[in-house]
Amino acid sequence: MGFLYAENFEEQKERAMKGLRKALAEDKVDHDIIPLLEKINALDNYFTTSSCSGRVSVMEMPHFGDKVNSRWLGKWHREVAVGEVLEAIGKHSEGQLWFLVRSPILHVAARTMEDAVKLLNLAIGLGFKYSNIKSISHKKLLVKIRSTERMDVPLGENGELWGDGYYIERIVGIANAQVRRFKGKLKRLEENIEALDK
Repeated sequence: MGFLYAENFEEQKERAMKGLRKALAEDKVDHDIIPLLEKINALDNYFTTSSCSGRVSVMEMPHFGDKVNSRWLGKWHREVAVGEVLEAIGKHSEGQLWFLVRSPILHVAARTMEDAVKLLNLAIGLGFKYSNIKSISHKKLLVKIRSTERMDVPLGENGELWGDGYYIERIVGIANAQVRRFKGKLKRLEENIEALDK
């Protein structure tokens, strides 16, 4: 079996960097993940294709899982105040109301399978336990870096709220603890990513 590597890696990286520069110019990149993206993209054997630094959100959806017809009522890539969540909840009118936490996710292309495995091992060792090699082909070797933090809390339906202010306060507290945890993992990844060049 031959040594697996991504074809046209340099061309792919240049295209990805052009897209990233455009997204940065349009303020479409989560600010606190930019230093990590810069460090990854400075490495010879890697480049990022998409990223999210993790988020807390309030979402209205016809039924759970229907992302196409869902509506963000509030979305934050940071710790959130109870008042902000209550304000978002106040916009709810129909369908199901959900409070959601999603961990950070990064897609990183690697030059060779060896590079992909090195990145995967680093990510898992730093607590990104749901990371994997998402795509394996001569066209692209893609590593998905993802952590375990997640919440899916139903809050109400068709304008009716199922919990009181105290309940909202408690789930926001749990969510913020998760945010602190995954932001810490992102910082550790940023601090350790350059080890891949050694």
